[in-house]
Amino acid sequence: MSHPTQRVVVMGASHKPERYSNQAIRLLREHGHQVVPVHPRLDTVEGLPVAHHLREIDGKVDTLTLYVGPAISSTAAEAIVRLNPRRVIFNPGSENPELEARLDQAGIDYEQACTLVLLRTGQF
Repeated sequence: MSHPTQRVVVMGASHKPERYSNQAIRLLREHGHQVVPVHPRLDTVEGLPVAHHLREIDGKVDTLTLYVGPAISSTAAEAIVRLNPRRVIFNPGSENPELEARLDQAGIDYEQACTLVLLRTGQF
């Protein structure tokens, strides 16, 4: 079962191959998705240009996948709501009840899941 190509923003992107966010970027691309990595200090990840802040991203976003802890995602809550992704994925370790409540208010879907598992099991 093939899914349509999505535009996926990866918040907490890493240039280190062993990091889950880096593995997700590679696997998303293998599955044909358009990936926008976000990290405040990196310029490229896996050959892709990196947005330093969510506010730099224009256009439709299908999925925002979080690889940052609640201290960072809470600070970015308003930018996440402005980005208005179709859904937000809280990867293990990124759970944030405060942000979930804000997404509920904004009518943005979210799930606590692992992007890598979703991709590998055809559920992304």
